[in-house]
Amino acid sequence: MSDNAPIRVMIVDDHPVVREGLRAILETGHGFEVVGDTGNAYEALEWIAAREPHVVLTDLRMPEMNGCALARQVTSRHPDVQVLVLTTYDDGEDILAAIEGGACGYLLKDTPRAVLRDSIKAAARGETVLSPAVASKLTSRLRQQAALLSERETAVLQSASLGLTNAAIGRELCISEATVKTHLRHAFAKLGVDDRTAAVTKALELGLVRAGWGLAT
Repeated sequence: MSDNAPIRVMIVDDHPVVREGLRAILETGHGFEVVGDTGNAYEALEWIAAREPHVVLTDLRMPEMNGCALARQVTSRHPDVQVLVLTTYDDGEDILAAIEGGACGYLLKDTPRAVLRDSIKAAARGETVLSPAVASKLTSRLRQQAALLSERETAVLQSASLGLTNAAIGRELCISEATVKTHLRHAFAKLGVDDRTAAVTKALELGLVRAGWGLAT
């Protein structure tokens, strides 16, 4: 995307008055081009390939396909297109589902206009964008989730953060390699990740383990 080119935005919201309001906010000489607005997520998916938006600004709860499902579809089919959720709902489960679905950000509809514009610009650059209240709830939700880790699961992740192999972790903790793998699988499920690198990364972000010196491959 050229620095001087307008940011191409697609608006997806099942309330026409909201779509009209968002279009008015963006189309007033602030460097945006609204390439489409629709109340139907399926229609949005059909349009994306042809209209090439940089950012899809979507509501969360919509009939037929919600914003989380739309985010998953968009990020799967069009990885260069950023999805930014704009909603009235600030439930922790909704926030986590949207982010895990691939949304780059989550804003509330009481976000000031200037902040909304800046957030869309940040999303177009590939940055993560969260309303302060949303960021707080997401952090709290992740910490609650991570708090479910057992002492042994935490110890295994700490050793993994130091770059130890499963066999080396087993020797250090006096457990079998199979047991190490079991603890890792349980930790992956609790942290909502699929591999040890992601698990250690999230554990480090949440302060559950101390920074190590790399990961074993």
